[in-house]
Amino acid sequence: MAASPLQLGLVFGGVSGEHAVSIRSANTVAAALRRGANAQRYQLHCFYIDQWGHWWPPAVADAVLAKGTPAAANDLPAAPLRPGFQGFPEGALDIQVWVPVLHGPNGEDGTIQGLFSLMQVPFVGSGVLGSAVGMDKQAMKAAFAAAGLPQVPYACVEADELHRSPDALVLRLEQQLGYPCFIKPANLGSSVGISKATNRAELLAGLRLAAGHDPRLVVEQGVSARELECAVLGERQMRASVLGEICFDADWYDYDTKYSEGKSHTVIPAQVPADLSERARAMAIAACRAVGASGLARVDFFYSEASAELWLNEINTLPGFTSQSMYPMLWEASGVPLEELVHQLVQLAQESEHSSASGGLQAA
Repeated sequence: MAASPLQLGLVFGGVSGEHAVSIRSANTVAAALRRGANAQRYQLHCFYIDQWGHWWPPAVADAVLAKGTPAAANDLPAAPLRPGFQGFPEGALDIQVWVPVLHGPNGEDGTIQGLFSLMQVPFVGSGVLGSAVGMDKQAMKAAFAAAGLPQVPYACVEADELHRSPDALVLRLEQQLGYPCFIKPANLGSSVGISKATNRAELLAGLRLAAGHDPRLVVEQGVSARELECAVLGERQMRASVLGEICFDADWYDYDTKYSEGKSHTVIPAQVPADLSERARAMAIAACRAVGASGLARVDFFYSEASAELWLNEINTLPGFTSQSMYPMLWEASGVPLEELVHQLVQLAQESEHSSASGGLQAA
């Protein structure tokens, strides 16, 4: 007698500047979980979190996925009286494993991971600690520094410093980092709110832009380097994929370049020396260990051919799954097709229920 399919809950959308990216990623993951052998293994139920934080059942979620764009208020069946989580919609309490396909605050920062942990239901990806540290660039960089991992020079900034004494702040950053530099909100991804500054006016404008997204900011020294990425998969035993390179003609890898067809392309595997590839793959697993990430992660690097230096840029504990996203492409090139990849992620979620909190991570 065949086993009953596992009841999966894919949740997407969310209250974040990356809501639209989440919808695109969710379409990819949902299709893979409904194809091939996965169609017999799993019964997938999709749940949508709208831009105000309300959860909606599969009927609404499937309509949003079919449309491919965020739902406006008048597209939804009802308008709750206040924003935020109001409880689960019908069917959510029957879910056996959750698959969060959420990006940005309230999705990959430990918030929803804490909710699933309280429910005692397995979920794909890192737990509360790894998600929170991996999301906040200030905390992430502190963890990388504590682990002795190389990074480009950077400075942490609080928005209230910008409001109190902008001239003194700009002078400090000029002396510490110089130009060019990049200003980033600490808790957003997909290049949202990031800008490049080559002079004082651009730096001040970039700080104000980033502070509009997050009170915690990071400013990094600009370097002339290639952008490399590595995908990591695993719970107790972690594996690192081949490396990929992001190539683009724009001045830097901004949101438009990242998500617009034809504005960037990937080279997989990246054309780098074998020893550099091995060093980056080991560093990717070390980065996961440093922040406490597990399940899946994408780790980004800067590589200077001139000096042969490799710098850790950031970790993303819930990487994108859009048609331009590196994470699934890197595993495809490493011999793990998309349908198998999402299956392994669900299996890892089930294993994490029974693994000890102190389980170590080891290189493949």
